[in-house]
Amino acid sequence: MRTKERITAAATYLLTEHGAAGVTMRKVAAAVGITPMAIYQYFPDRETLLNAVADAAFAELVRRWESADRPVAADERLREMLLDHVDFALEQPRLYDYMFTERRDQARQFPDDFRARRSPTLNLVADAITAGVEQDLFRDEDVWETSLMFAALLHGLIQLHHGDRVGMPDPAFRTLCLRLGERMINELRK
Repeated sequence: MRTKERITAAATYLLTEHGAAGVTMRKVAAAVGITPMAIYQYFPDRETLLNAVADAAFAELVRRWESADRPVAADERLREMLLDHVDFALEQPRLYDYMFTERRDQARQFPDDFRARRSPTLNLVADAITAGVEQDLFRDEDVWETSLMFAALLHGLIQLHHGDRVGMPDPAFRTLCLRLGERMINELRK
């Protein structure tokens, strides 16, 4: 593994275990076995390093989604996406929070970045909704607003759960997300 990849892997581990605040250049350097100054040959600052971690995690989520056999029916695809997303958030809560809810300078913004298909994960939602329109399952409405609505429900539920505002164990929370997601899917139907 090259030094840049080792740096990114160490930062990912620290972020996953301790959150973004736990990622310092000194801790990353110690984990990799280099000096803190050596990191700056690859990443000009901590923010750039953290953005590289987020970008790699987004790419991995999309790779994981696209590598599996998925249903053709759009409503089934949305259900699977919802469950995959919730599972990721439950398995990697600190990484999830950094990727989706913490303030980042490089974070994509609605509407321009999404309409330009710069969001690897929301593109999957938009594609499923578009497929639902083409399959005559869903109403033909603004796909990006509909995708944002779907994502906002899910992100909001996960934030509430991560903040201990939803008092139930993970399996019950997963079931709740699926139930509420199903209501939203039904609202998209013709």
